[in-house]
Amino acid sequence: MGLTLIGTALITLIIFVWFIATRRQIESLKNVKKQEEREKRLKLSKTLSYLKWGLVASFLVVVATGALSIMGNANEQDIYLEHTHGLGYSPDGKRIIIPAHAGLRVYEEGLWKTPEGEKHDYMGFSPANDGFYSSGHPAQGSTLNNPFGIVKSTDEGKSIKSLALDGETDFHNMAVGYTSHVIYAINPQPNSKMSSAGLYYSKDEGNSWTKSEMNGITEEPTAIAVHPTEPSILAIGTPTAVYFSNNFGNTFEKVTSAGQATALFFTNIGELYIGGYQNNAYLRKMDVASKKSEELKIPELEKDAVAFFAQNPTDEKELAFATFKNDVYLSTDGGSNWTKIADEGKTISNTDDTGKEKK
Repeated sequence: MGLTLIGTALITLIIFVWFIATRRQIESLKNVKKQEEREKRLKLSKTLSYLKWGLVASFLVVVATGALSIMGNANEQDIYLEHTHGLGYSPDGKRIIIPAHAGLRVYEEGLWKTPEGEKHDYMGFSPANDGFYSSGHPAQGSTLNNPFGIVKSTDEGKSIKSLALDGETDFHNMAVGYTSHVIYAINPQPNSKMSSAGLYYSKDEGNSWTKSEMNGITEEPTAIAVHPTEPSILAIGTPTAVYFSNNFGNTFEKVTSAGQATALFFTNIGELYIGGYQNNAYLRKMDVASKKSEELKIPELEKDAVAFFAQNPTDEKELAFATFKNDVYLSTDGGSNWTKIADEGKTISNTDDTGKEKK
């Protein structure tokens, strides 16, 4: 938009200079009795008339382009994250994608953007290596059924495909294997494919579902994550602990008791990140095999906690998390340092004077 504005302004300046020069030429032709000067003056008068209308038109284009540029900058500055419902990366690792009640928001190269597509209220947002899966509710005016059931997008929300249970169920607790694409969903009530409430999984894009026994868990789940490549491995968080299953959720083993588990995320190599709250917010990384964990340094979160966490699929040192108060933090060094890119929903650009992302 900036280059267009500069180009149209330059054209307007050229026409203006031409207009002034032509008018001065006409004024210099004072001897109207000489046929040669009279004909030349007539031609210049026609040219002046064309230049006048060209000047008016180009000026209007400059005004319109400037207005659009200002509006565009305002829209970029006014991007807001209302009720953050998830967080993930695009498959190429170039963009952080956040569903924020009224559609997706994208962070790329230090700038926030609102991508193309209807502004759906996504819930249970689950990134995969070819797009994302989700539940939730359609945007106002959409032809999609409400609630979504389970949908999938392979073009970052420009279009979505209904997979199952559209118009029946909204799944808030849902997770998908990043590569395996197995879908786990905690069903709140019976529907046409699930005979009762509880944990279900599907290995065929939602066509058929199997209920997990969930032995070992007696509390209400607060978070869920699925191993990226092993469809039988998942973790569930509760108000007091984190549980691990390697048999499709039929039996669970308690792997840690450290207050409420608020966010879970399996990495590409199967490590488990745990966000939680026990007197203070924390973020830990656990080796699932040894059950040993290390605590990561995160910014102080006052009466807040990690709500959603993600790791860049192309760079294991790049991490991001969102909090319940709609703060968003980004680290490019494995969690040693964090940059705040949203403050209570107000997005923060992270670019230098040249418009490039700060490193």
